[in-house]
Amino acid sequence: MVTTVRRTAVSIPAAALGPENPLPALRPLDEVHRLDLKDRTGLPPDMARQLGYAPLRSVLPVRILDGYGRDRVPAELDALVIENERIRATVLPGLGGRLYSLVHKATGRELLYRNPVFQPAAFALAGAWFSGGVEWNLGATGHAAHTCAPLHAARVPAPDGGEMLRLWEWERLRDLPFQIDMWLPADSDFLYVGIRVRNPHDRTVPAYWWSNIAVPETDRTRVLAPADAAWHFGYSRTLSHVPVPVPEGTTDITYTTRSEHAADYFFDVPEDERRWITALDGDGHGLVQTSTDVLRGRKLFLWGHSRGGKRWQEWLTEPGTGGYLEIQAGLARTQLEHIPMAADSEFSWLEAYGPLAADPRTVHGDDWGAARAEAAGRLEAALPRATVDAAYKSWLAHADAEPKDILAAGSGWGALENERGHFDLPGTPYPATTLGERQKPWLELLLAGVFPRPAADAPPGPALVSPEWRELLESADTYPGNEWFRDYYLGIAQWAAGDRAQAVRSWERSVTAHPSPWGLRALAVAETDAGQTERAAERYLAAYDCLVETFAALPDRPDVRRALVVEAVPVLLDAGRPADAERLLAETAAATEAGADGDTDAAVPGGGRLRLLRAMTALARGEVAAARALFDEGVVVADLYEGAEALTDTWYAIAERLVAGDGPVTDDVRTRARAEHPLPAAYDFRMRPDPVG
Repeated sequence: MVTTVRRTAVSIPAAALGPENPLPALRPLDEVHRLDLKDRTGLPPDMARQLGYAPLRSVLPVRILDGYGRDRVPAELDALVIENERIRATVLPGLGGRLYSLVHKATGRELLYRNPVFQPAAFALAGAWFSGGVEWNLGATGHAAHTCAPLHAARVPAPDGGEMLRLWEWERLRDLPFQIDMWLPADSDFLYVGIRVRNPHDRTVPAYWWSNIAVPETDRTRVLAPADAAWHFGYSRTLSHVPVPVPEGTTDITYTTRSEHAADYFFDVPEDERRWITALDGDGHGLVQTSTDVLRGRKLFLWGHSRGGKRWQEWLTEPGTGGYLEIQAGLARTQLEHIPMAADSEFSWLEAYGPLAADPRTVHGDDWGAARAEAAGRLEAALPRATVDAAYKSWLAHADAEPKDILAAGSGWGALENERGHFDLPGTPYPATTLGERQKPWLELLLAGVFPRPAADAPPGPALVSPEWRELLESADTYPGNEWFRDYYLGIAQWAAGDRAQAVRSWERSVTAHPSPWGLRALAVAETDAGQTERAAERYLAAYDCLVETFAALPDRPDVRRALVVEAVPVLLDAGRPADAERLLAETAAATEAGADGDTDAAVPGGGRLRLLRAMTALARGEVAAARALFDEGVVVADLYEGAEALTDTWYAIAERLVAGDGPVTDDVRTRARAEHPLPAAYDFRMRPDPVG
């Protein structure tokens, strides 16, 4: 059978992604995979440098995607299939190019964890993320900002003369164009994936890549990699070097269901070892991933068997459909590092994905070295290391082939950047035909040197923040009376660059010239970040009142009001102003079709989050019974993010007040609260041990 690339559709229940958050992502990034810098002592020098190199301050210029709910309906997801006589690979170009399925036709085995539903959750840097398949993560520590965004896709000639699927886009967090080429050589049991990331700029840029591979998890699944040690990260923001497979004081972590809590293990693969990782079931069958040596890192992620880990597994898929674990491969030893990428340079490598069958007695034996050697030997027999290296060299000769047969379109941001920089990027065209309304104001700035007028009936559009766009903003002409609008965007670019004082000055000029909810909200974020909680509360109230007054006709855009209130209420509570928080929540409920009762429905974007905030506000007002009643009725926060403990903390805070009454909350009260008011499983999303008890 000749290798083919064709269109199809994946039919599964799916929750709608919904609209982007209309407010720019100014707030500092609360990425759970972050290391306290004081803990870098004793690490390898290159790792220590890369751990502290160019951390992401925010996800600007990308906007947060948090408008989804949990109401799933039958849907048809656009898909592309690469197929030969041995393997069938299914890709979702509209969802980050996710490799959704990899079927070994000879045995009928699905090699990946194929999620039976599409259910977004707030795990990605830009919000919405979904579990399953193979995800291509570029940008910064965390799941990619484009993981639920469309990529460009086309057919191109494969190195062996067949067809190859090319995916490409412009990664916006670091301004890096990238491409992913997938093909199946004739008679091959392995899908080849050639990846290239390019830095076309005249400055060094931090680079990051991890391929995240979800595979089915059973009690007998064992993960193997060529290492006797690993770097352990356990969601307490510490990194430790531990032996594999049994770190001191733990069980065998290569059997993932034996661990209690979620954890990352970055295998310490020796320099001269072949790069590979595999997950094999009780019979010794499973998926193996290998690559050329540039992709040096290998990682195991496990959910553990605690209630929190199990709850997350249910939350991300359909209860009762089986769990999953992740085996991963990346450019650095750990996902906490970024690598300097020189000006006008590129990183490229080849990955291969396919089935592996090994002797189960050896794989599941007590001798870790023998188990590793068994998997390594079977891999070498199935796909020699020399074959992978040769395939990489062959692919490089085809990496610049120009796509002709376009299968899917990505965003217009690459076309805008190409228009500005006139980059030479053979193989990954960004045609001007992809430019749309979101790029139009910036194209006007680029070509005419004039910053456009704001739309009278809509929130401001997306911002651009790179040094080149900031320079254009600083020198831009404006239409009369439009200086405030330019200063607002200039402040965003300055904020993204870490120039906080200049950003505040720009926003102050903006609101002095023209008070707007957008400028007032930006100043509120800045004051919150500076620890000026009372001033931030005043700014948020001013921004809210300005929004209601200026955009009285915004009931058709409830996402705007919700987004501002979701930010404002925690700050108001921190400032000791629960009455103001209650006003904003009540008015927001009254101004939407859902109303107060509708906010219990997880299908209403933001409804569950508002309900949680109402419970927190009731507690702050001393209305403990009312706060508990909201939880007893049900709080479903669709955009709960990885590592979030807001539900747990609020539940126990309510329980402690119920136990303590008007008295102080002592250690004894905390212990009694946990005993008398145990946390329901539905609210337990903890990924680390309970710090109390």
